[in-house]
Amino acid sequence: MRHGFITDYDPGRGVSISTLAYEYPRGFHVPEHAHGSDQLIYAIRGVMQVSAEPGVWLIPPHFGIWIPARTSHSIQMPGTVSMRTLYIRCGLAARLPAVCTVLHITPLLRELIVEAVRVKQLRMRDRLHCALRDLLLSQLETASPMPISLTLPQDRRARAIADKVMRNPGERQSLAAMCGTVGASVRTIQRVFRREVGSDFEFWRRQMRLMKTIELLVSGHSVKEVGFALGYRQPTAFVEMFRGILGTTPGAWIKALQRRNSAL
Repeated sequence: MRHGFITDYDPGRGVSISTLAYEYPRGFHVPEHAHGSDQLIYAIRGVMQVSAEPGVWLIPPHFGIWIPARTSHSIQMPGTVSMRTLYIRCGLAARLPAVCTVLHITPLLRELIVEAVRVKQLRMRDRLHCALRDLLLSQLETASPMPISLTLPQDRRARAIADKVMRNPGERQSLAAMCGTVGASVRTIQRVFRREVGSDFEFWRRQMRLMKTIELLVSGHSVKEVGFALGYRQPTAFVEMFRGILGTTPGAWIKALQRRNSAL
């Protein structure tokens, strides 16, 4: 797709990686666009919501999102965001995924990103720039993909249900009740979700709630407040949902993030 195609930030002649640092206010929206280079978007502070049909990703500071060249995407800032972006010449990162992917940003990878942004452009004939480029690409290629994304159904009825749940993640209305509002049976909607999303509706809703969990935790809400906001009557059920996907408790996850931010 070439909606709003932009080449301004792509690496110029003799440059392998160009960069951008930008501070965004709460509520800012970057309209749909695409770049001619591969792109890594990373926020050293704040949470970004990135949309690239048919997916939606909520990206906290532990993670970055890899966006292949010519992929149309838009970005919403739920709060203030300090964004750091790498624009990588096509062909340099051939081992990275051909689709948008959330990657875990290790402390080393974070520092490499920050240093590349400080340098601004990594030139092909500069020995130190080439060393930094090669180390960056090596760390990106071995970064762990993270399952914090949502695929949105294209079917009109299923999309209406998905949009309703995204607007109010704590809504406990049954799927049967929501199906009644769009004139479809539960069996039909479940079939659509499995075909277009790759999972049943309840798994999709858990993924969506995980994304909202990350946003609320980073915004300073307590684990108890987040669980309640997402419709969990028992805190233990909420904690187990989080642990089952990310492998740690929400309390431990946010404390680790706070320790990292305090060290910046």
